[in-house]
Amino acid sequence: MEGAMLDAETKVAETPGDHKDELRLWLRLLTCTTLIEGEVRRRLRERFDVTLPRFDLMAQLDRAEDGMTLGELSRRMMVTNGNVTGLAERLVAEGLLSRRQAANDRRSHMVRLPDKGRRQFRKMAQEHEGWIADLFAGISPRDVEALLGLLGKAKASARTSIARQE
Repeated sequence: MEGAMLDAETKVAETPGDHKDELRLWLRLLTCTTLIEGEVRRRLRERFDVTLPRFDLMAQLDRAEDGMTLGELSRRMMVTNGNVTGLAERLVAEGLLSRRQAANDRRSHMVRLPDKGRRQFRKMAQEHEGWIADLFAGISPRDVEALLGLLGKAKASARTSIARQE
């Protein structure tokens, strides 16, 4: 899949007159995302034998000291409840996550990182931060700041367009 996206971007770059700039931008963003995500997935798997979804779930819970419901996790991670439930069950079985019934809703469960899970996540997160810094090392701090601003505008534009469609 990665090669197909690189080829599509290359084709667009070779014939820019045939494509609108917005399409070229979309393909460039998609290619960057795919390259970086693939490398992060590979490093997490090789270094920690962990999947990116597991890392993402633990990252969400690391920010929520008191924990959160599986539904909240699902919304924040933008995945189905079933995906979150399966991940959570495996982490609970490994002692990296604790689960209890929500006080205000007997049908919901609260999950949080116990000390063991928090220690494991923070070790991974520290290396992850270094990997990301390495992947962007070729971009100056000034250009990083400019990209953050431009991507913020792109995000707002996409949200506005989506809201108009609803």
